[in-house]
Amino acid sequence: MGKKFRTIDLTLAAMFVALMAVGANITSFAPFMKIGEVPITLQTFFAILAGVILGARLGAISMGVYTLVGLAGVPVFAKFGAGFSTVVSPTFGFIVSFILTAYCVGKIVEKYRSLPAFIVASLIGLIVNYVFGTNWMYFAMKSWAAAPEGFTYKMAWMWMAVPIPKDIVLSVFAGLVAHRLERSVLSKGSFKHLKNAV
Repeated sequence: MGKKFRTIDLTLAAMFVALMAVGANITSFAPFMKIGEVPITLQTFFAILAGVILGARLGAISMGVYTLVGLAGVPVFAKFGAGFSTVVSPTFGFIVSFILTAYCVGKIVEKYRSLPAFIVASLIGLIVNYVFGTNWMYFAMKSWAAAPEGFTYKMAWMWMAVPIPKDIVLSVFAGLVAHRLERSVLSKGSFKHLKNAV
């Protein structure tokens, strides 16, 4: 049976819920963050960061809370989306994948504490995010959403080719940032036993 969460754990989890909401709509606050007409979101970055900083259990819970908050009607999803209707959106799989991403990343870094492990874990988290989200999108487009004529599985992945380089860079950066925090802020004071507590 897992240990109870402390106040600091819940505070950090809530912080990541807020960061996900900001990351989903970062172009609303910083319109210049676009590649052509493709907005640069930071959701994958923060989902990975949640896993490496909070650990598997709390990281996944924070992403689960983010999902539930959005489904409850608070506009925290991309383009300030919210509500249960988003479940049928082709991109909802990416939201679900954030839970899996944080959990997988957290599991790895709980066992391996080196910088390379943090970076590899972050990239694995990115793979989980893309594989789950893209397959959900393809299934949704083929099953209930209005897929364009001639839509194929290959086309679904071609759509994802634009943000992949950005997310690879951000994933590596997340691993670097988390490892830096691990060796400085998170190794001291109230943060010291964060991962052991969850």
